[in-house]
Amino acid sequence: MPKRTDISSILVIGAGPIVIGQACEFDYSGTQAIKALKEEGYRIVLVNSNPATIMTDPELA
Repeated sequence: MPKRTDISSILVIGAGPIVIGQACEFDYSGTQAIKALKEEGYRIVLVNSNPATIMTDPELA
């Protein structure tokens, strides 16, 4: 699929609060998605109500 040139920003909605030891795969998959999209040159807007996730790290998001 060709890259769309009319899109410059992408909204990523995080999983929100999680129980320790559960649902960390959502955090990991979201992190990988953000990395891949940033490598493609997109600006990422992250919405996640859990500030303790790796997704909200300033280096990543």
